[in-house]
Amino acid sequence: MRTQHLDWKDFEKELLVKPGFKEAMKETELEYQIARAIVHIRIKKGMTQEDLAKAMNTKQSVISRAENAKTIPSLSFLKRLAQVLNVSLQVQFKTQ
Repeated sequence: MRTQHLDWKDFEKELLVKPGFKEAMKETELEYQIARAIVHIRIKKGMTQEDLAKAMNTKQSVISRAENAKTIPSLSFLKRLAQVLNVSLQVQFKTQ
């Protein structure tokens, strides 16, 4: 049996035609952006999930859930994260 390899763009095109997928994607966009930002800054700082968890006095699984958008991090979590990573936290509202 031969497995077909799809790149992300092709896979995304397939997903976007499925009923309800676009709406679900829009509903979770903020969680995705937060997760992506956490992963980006952690890697930029040269830390593993375990390193970050220890520095924040939490478990690696908590970091993993935040990075995989399995949970919505609280503002207090994001403040601690910013402090540990020595970055500023910015929250912004934009008109559409």
